[in-house]
Amino acid sequence: MQNREYKSRARWAALTAVVFAGSAHAAGFALMEQNASGLGNAYAGQAAAAEDASTIFFNPAGMVRLPGRQIVAGGNFVRPKLEFNDRGSTNAFGLPGPDGGDAGDLGFIPHGYLSWEVVPSGVWVGVGVGAPFGLKTDYDEDWVGGFFGTRSEVKTININPSIAWKVNETVSIGFGLNFQRFEAELSQMVPIVPPVSLEGTVEGDDWGWGWNAGVLINLSPSTRIGIAYRSKIDYDLEGKFKGIPGAEADIEADLELPDSLSVALSHQVTPKLQVLADYTWTGWDSIKEIAINRKAGGNISTLHLDMHDTWRIGVGMNYRLNDAWKLRAGMAFDRAAIRHGRTPRLPDEDRLWFAVGAQWAPNKTTAIDFGYAYLRALGDASINLDGAPTAARLVGDYDANVHIVGIQARYAF
Repeated sequence: MQNREYKSRARWAALTAVVFAGSAHAAGFALMEQNASGLGNAYAGQAAAAEDASTIFFNPAGMVRLPGRQIVAGGNFVRPKLEFNDRGSTNAFGLPGPDGGDAGDLGFIPHGYLSWEVVPSGVWVGVGVGAPFGLKTDYDEDWVGGFFGTRSEVKTININPSIAWKVNETVSIGFGLNFQRFEAELSQMVPIVPPVSLEGTVEGDDWGWGWNAGVLINLSPSTRIGIAYRSKIDYDLEGKFKGIPGAEADIEADLELPDSLSVALSHQVTPKLQVLADYTWTGWDSIKEIAINRKAGGNISTLHLDMHDTWRIGVGMNYRLNDAWKLRAGMAFDRAAIRHGRTPRLPDEDRLWFAVGAQWAPNKTTAIDFGYAYLRALGDASINLDGAPTAARLVGDYDANVHIVGIQARYAF
């Protein structure tokens, strides 16, 4: 009877993990790293910068600033550090255990874009490919919080065909569609009979679609404003729970990823110095309650989450050193989406960005961008979870930071 009870709780606990993404670099589990040219500015002002074809993601109206055709390709190497400081936790059997080590793991976020001026000074089309949500955490299997999570990996791919129209010399507008793939594989330890635990894994995936739109307004030859919106994306996740004999199940869960709105400014202070700034709002409030059901019928559990809408502000600058070299710098503040009820899969906390970068353009058609950013959590993200009716209890806080290195090539033809 005890064995069946543990398996029942294990099924519920593993299935609930499907909504959490692992260590990320913006609030919640969003990823800002959709180009490398903006990394050196801490992604400040990207909806107004419109420097290359990556504007397809940040504001499709920005394509009107790109003559002819342009290809952009690159990626960001991301290394988060995520260390748990135990303050009296116990595993499912009421025993202390290791703190799990560094749960951060090296990740790579690629991106690619193509823009094309199909009607001279009138209409542009383009397409972008990136990964707006994801990354992973990976604790040691024997760590004290194993009942709440051992490994989390979420991957997305976003395909973003877009169009832009130059209405006049002052106003341009853009629109895009987003076809997005979401995949999650999440594991945690499941107590069977003391002292035996097994690792259960839940897998889920789906395709969803949304849209994005933007406007670019030239206030003067040196100043412009960009306003960009990205819609919510709904998923009907389907998958399996496996790893625990007798508890396997086909599952389904609905997930609604948030929308976002960005208002950005670009101002050319002098011929050499450009200043960028932005405010971005993200609607994480869309993830409040998620019902997890068996595909065969019947509710397993309804998750009551505590995610809140967030905001981000950033400032940056570019300095033209000479015809070939441009230097970048920036910083940003990112508000956490989860301030209570954190889990080891997503110990979200407010953070600061500090970034530098450079661009080398040996000729008019080619440019190489380099960027580096350091993200530091403001304070230690505290966590206090009770795994009742088991004896599992996770109490402590996190020491977290992230290093990001990006490189990108641009070619115009």
